[in-house]
Amino acid sequence: MITRYWIAFIVVLSCLLGVLDASAGDADPRYRACVKKCEETGCIGQRCFPQCKFSSEGVSIEGPWYMQEPLYMRWKQWDCQSDCRYYCMLDREKEREASGNGPVKYHGKWPFKRVYGIQEPLSVAFSALNLAMHFHGWLSFFILLYYKLPLKQDKKAYYEYASLWHIYGLLSLNSWFWSAVFHSRDVDLTEKLDYSSAVALLGYSLILAILRSFNVRNEAARVMVTAPLLAFVTTHILYLNFYTLDYGWNMKVCVVMVVAQLLLWAIWAGVTHHPSRWKLWVVVVAGALAMLLEIYDFPPYQGFLDAHALWHATTIPLTYIWWSFIRDDAEFLSSNLLKKTK
Repeated sequence: MITRYWIAFIVVLSCLLGVLDASAGDADPRYRACVKKCEETGCIGQRCFPQCKFSSEGVSIEGPWYMQEPLYMRWKQWDCQSDCRYYCMLDREKEREASGNGPVKYHGKWPFKRVYGIQEPLSVAFSALNLAMHFHGWLSFFILLYYKLPLKQDKKAYYEYASLWHIYGLLSLNSWFWSAVFHSRDVDLTEKLDYSSAVALLGYSLILAILRSFNVRNEAARVMVTAPLLAFVTTHILYLNFYTLDYGWNMKVCVVMVVAQLLLWAIWAGVTHHPSRWKLWVVVVAGALAMLLEIYDFPPYQGFLDAHALWHATTIPLTYIWWSFIRDDAEFLSSNLLKKTK
């Protein structure tokens, strides 16, 4: 869970960068001239794009069905402007490399090379691996609770936070899924789904951090803690999706939730006598060090591996350690409850 806090912190920093749409690359006159000519003619040199063909009324002409891309490839929804920007960027970067200059950002993003229409293939792959790691962690937690640890007479687990961690597992899977989709194709819909999923996970994780660190077991007390935070997070997500995607406000909300959760878990790890608290410290410290990759933010090596993708890779083993701590916590509390009942 803590790894995802660092992820959300970096995501909101990325949101800030998104506000500044103008970058050194797209401010380049030669790049802008290339894009303008491409959108008018539909071609860059000998390379032409069918989606840039227009009728006299300005309506796009896609051509006959046998000239179009197969349906399984059209999911990427590349339009005339996107393709013009992409190929003009590649040509301009080749010119810059030939003259001894390094890569620059275009429209707030480094110049990545597509693979089968995927914008950031390594970030997608690492997001998918994080998704798989969370699924493995959640599944192993489920098996531990209901097949390895003793159960009550009503077949429920002794661990009183079981249902909360199940919800966390589902929200994590959802968040990493939309992260992979967003890195595959950055459009308005995938952007909102990615940010909304991250905010939902952050808000719920804050609730879970409060309940676990303060050992809140009474249902009425849980409702009192959960209701106002849940109402705020829901309102914030509705605001982002149906009013305006305010990057600055979203950054403030997410940073407050991130800092609050990290402080809660760090203080709890320092005062508790939990036998697996060292795993909590490993995730906190390693997550902080991994964040340096985002601060460094180097351009993609060979157009594929950048700091953000590498940072996604570092969260994979941390996710394994985090779910290991959750399983240890289930065993620890279940054992204590069983001793009290005897």
